[in-house]
Amino acid sequence: MDYSNKEVLLKVEHLCQYFGNFKAVDDVSFDIHKGEVFGLVGESGCGKTTTGRSIIRLYNCTSGNVWFKGQRICAGTLSYTNAVKKAKEEADAEIAKLKESGASSAEIKAVQDKFRAFVEEQKKEVAAAKDDHKNYNRKYKARRSKELKSEYEAKCNADKANAKQYKAELDAQLKDLNRTDLVTRIQMIYQDPVASLDPRMTVAEIIAEGLTIQGIKDKQYIRERVYEALETVGLVREHADRYPHEFSGGQRQRIGIARSLVMNPDLIIADEPISALDVSIQASVINLMNDLRKQLGLTILFIAHDLSVVKYFSDRIGVMYFGKMVEMASSEELFKHPLHPYTKSLLSAIPLPDPHYEKKRRRIRYNPTLAHDYSVDKPSFREIAPGHFVSCNDAEFEQYRKEIEG
Repeated sequence: MDYSNKEVLLKVEHLCQYFGNFKAVDDVSFDIHKGEVFGLVGESGCGKTTTGRSIIRLYNCTSGNVWFKGQRICAGTLSYTNAVKKAKEEADAEIAKLKESGASSAEIKAVQDKFRAFVEEQKKEVAAAKDDHKNYNRKYKARRSKELKSEYEAKCNADKANAKQYKAELDAQLKDLNRTDLVTRIQMIYQDPVASLDPRMTVAEIIAEGLTIQGIKDKQYIRERVYEALETVGLVREHADRYPHEFSGGQRQRIGIARSLVMNPDLIIADEPISALDVSIQASVINLMNDLRKQLGLTILFIAHDLSVVKYFSDRIGVMYFGKMVEMASSEELFKHPLHPYTKSLLSAIPLPDPHYEKKRRRIRYNPTLAHDYSVDKPSFREIAPGHFVSCNDAEFEQYRKEIEG
């Protein structure tokens, strides 16, 4: 299905997440359209989970921006600081050359003024980033409230007979808007269904916790929402009063999914939701998520390292290596025309239930020092074909173009 014409629900721009000198996520960009499943794959430690946690604000991003429903919810400032440092070095070097050549004081002052203007511009960018990062929720509510009232007025003007009904709908929507935080519209399904569920809480308490935090006090309403969420994920009402240790791994993960669904999220970040489960249970959980996606129109960021599962479940796939995005394309295109050597290495590792194929299958080893020469020509993330992006330099770009055309 083509999602390119649909609304962009999540936009990640040059996201960086550093821990000291360690670059866990380094300059990652992608967007997710409404109703789409975007798969994020790569080996353990490549930065997939850190990307997800930065998006949901469990970490404050070091640099870059995250836009959700048209509002910037995360904004780092390191890129602006680095830009000022680089500009100062360039200005100092230019002034030194001007002085050596005997340039006039007016020429030197022009360079200094240009640098000062750039610094002021970057200061404004930093102030705006900090303001958005801190006040994203207030800004989104103000904008969304204005949009809802405008929609209400248009409906009333077109159909004045039902104005009372539209007013009731508007009040309900405004109440829901003021009660919820924008980031709670993003929910996460965690990798370990044992560690992510509090063993001292009942299933009903675990699922209802988000509703309680939002300030909902109607116990009957909460109970019905919990029952509805349990039944949606294939469990029964009687499970509500039990504790997590009374369930199997697959059932625990279903409880984790129910905890996310009860919040009516617009986006779900599924962080390797099946990797901790038995192989026999993995298929049932994936099928459940696929059914829920179709029934509820969910948008999902699906993080995994099993490419065969990602191909089945995802519309587009992004491949990460050492904190960087190295390739991104539609699921079909990526498997049909893998270009980056690391992507080819990952695909060669997928086993198939065919003994004849497995006997001939040869693993492709990826060694970045042998596969690339970036000593002079540095790589960047480029579009090789429509919707197909690869991290490459100029020489590799031409090579990949020929490869995909031939």
